[in-house]
Amino acid sequence: MPKKLYYLTTEIVPFANVTPLADFSTRVPLALQEKGHDIRTIIPKYGYVSERKYILREVIRLREIPFEFNGQNKVASAKSAFIPKTRVQVYFLEDSHWFKPLTNLVYKSKNGRILADNGERYAYFAKAVLSTLPHLFWTPDIFICNGWQSALVPGMYKKHFEGISDFYKKIKTAMVIHDNNEYSDISRKDLEVAEVPIHKSLKGNTLNVFDVGSFEADSIIILDKPSEKISEKLLKQPGISANKKKVSVINLSDDESPDYKDIADKMEQILNKIPA
Repeated sequence: MPKKLYYLTTEIVPFANVTPLADFSTRVPLALQEKGHDIRTIIPKYGYVSERKYILREVIRLREIPFEFNGQNKVASAKSAFIPKTRVQVYFLEDSHWFKPLTNLVYKSKNGRILADNGERYAYFAKAVLSTLPHLFWTPDIFICNGWQSALVPGMYKKHFEGISDFYKKIKTAMVIHDNNEYSDISRKDLEVAEVPIHKSLKGNTLNVFDVGSFEADSIIILDKPSEKISEKLLKQPGISANKKKVSVINLSDDESPDYKDIADKMEQILNKIPA
């Protein structure tokens, strides 16, 4: 049965192409759309993305979307385009402070250091994305939350949005884990600033973002590469281990060029099993 899928990511070719997430987030949404699903994608609007080249269009209803973050009233806007040569719609979430100044390294500075404010930046992204639904006049069946960048969405949705209006009823969340590395660690302080629920079993001043999200996500999809079975380590972590019944593992056929249609088939099967 076709579903409405809101695909959250921070990279899509050709707009942002930093890690393998970009190719995945280009090919898999297209494959899911070809299978009949109503899929919409959203990424940050980085300053280096050319609006003229990619024909980004103003969407009146997506101007000045209001929401609260860190106790302050905020507004974000979004433009719209399509993945080139497809009909997969992409929303570009704009913010002059958090997204516009970033270089095409996105998560790192030019000296190679991870940006210290990544945690707060993508918590902001999560809150802003969740706030778009009443302005889209559209309610997805499932949020597909890709990578550490979107792993705060399940908890943020459960705490701040679930059931507040007709736009936020009966939505499920699927957390997709592509890698588990230094980016996955986030300070407890950033989580508290974003008002993301932290399960009492999780200790320490630095937490793995997937452990945090696992308690609120409805489904956890782990992508194992031939060269690295990240599921083996993830299933030993406290949060993922405590929620292992939600875990599904997809084994990729190749590190560099996986079979994206096969991935989409397996993701569809997993998404269809999420309890209504």
